[in-house]
Amino acid sequence: MTDYSADILVVGGGAAGLSAASEAASYGAKVLIAESDLQLGGQLVKQTHKFFGSKDEYAGTRGYKIADILLDEIRENARNVKVLTNTTVTGYYIEDGTFTVMRGEDSYARVKARKAIVATGASERLIPFPNNDLPGVYGAGAVQTLMNVYGVTPGRRVLMVGAGNIGLIVSYQLLQAGVEVAAVVEAMPKIGGYWVHAAKIRRLGVPILLRHSIKEAIGEKVARGAVIMELDDKFAPTGKEQKIACDVICLAVGLSPTTEILAQAGCKMRYVPELCGSVAERDRTMRTSNPDFWSAGDAMGIEEASAAMVEGRIAGLCAAGSLGFPAKMEKLDEYWRRLDHLRAGEVGEKIRSGIGKVSCGAWEVQGHE
Repeated sequence: MTDYSADILVVGGGAAGLSAASEAASYGAKVLIAESDLQLGGQLVKQTHKFFGSKDEYAGTRGYKIADILLDEIRENARNVKVLTNTTVTGYYIEDGTFTVMRGEDSYARVKARKAIVATGASERLIPFPNNDLPGVYGAGAVQTLMNVYGVTPGRRVLMVGAGNIGLIVSYQLLQAGVEVAAVVEAMPKIGGYWVHAAKIRRLGVPILLRHSIKEAIGEKVARGAVIMELDDKFAPTGKEQKIACDVICLAVGLSPTTEILAQAGCKMRYVPELCGSVAERDRTMRTSNPDFWSAGDAMGIEEASAAMVEGRIAGLCAAGSLGFPAKMEKLDEYWRRLDHLRAGEVGEKIRSGIGKVSCGAWEVQGHE
């Protein structure tokens, strides 16, 4: 069993994790990144659309290009960063502060780190319906990976379930790849994503059926179609149903924060619907109630990757500063200005409400540094 040590362990190599790692390493902290995937970049590597926001968050740049920018930052600080890919953090033992990790399928290791930043992202939600285990029923992330990472189309005709940003963006990417999108069904009375994404697929003739959901998948050995149903204002079926011919059913019904490591570390957790699940309470520095743990990105609440990158910067800055490295703490106000800008307006109202429920002034951490 190989052991590793670092000043800061960053769990997750996506938008938040890479931003946190490069920020902390730039001040001299020795950082270890543990990423479960085969490569760094997280969801960014499969995002071909251009980002919104401001120039600070790379507005107008495609997601996979942003991944390249962050990876360049990691390379610039290579002497302070060690990367372990294909490595899953399997547990944290609060008794002695040890992390256990699994490398590949049969190699285990222990990690000792003075501080940790949890940037584990989120997992896709699924919904139950008859035959949802048929080949051809995918999560939206799997469809994006097939197309945008491996260049493989999942099928010929897709029913998209969910009209949030992910469902709308993946629908457009399917159309760009020459795959027909039969319809997008959404249980809510309005779309959950940005209108600009919805407008693009509507212009290409894809119907968006509000107050509709999937009832069952049709097929024996593989998906051959689906039955969709209309819902009333209490989300109960009205009895109106129709069959949709398709060989792919793509589920884009939301994400849940991945927070097991934070719970194992004894962080104070709270279920917050606006943040899409159970998340850790945090202060302005992204520090949790465990004085050795920070977190950032979707693990702290489902939001755009632009916000995840800024949260990662905050966590990296403050974790490094807590260890005595010459972190430029004056940057904290600037990072929060950028976050507030990203969360402004009606679109960010739900996020602001959720964050207000789990934010605290500052933890009492005397004696822990």
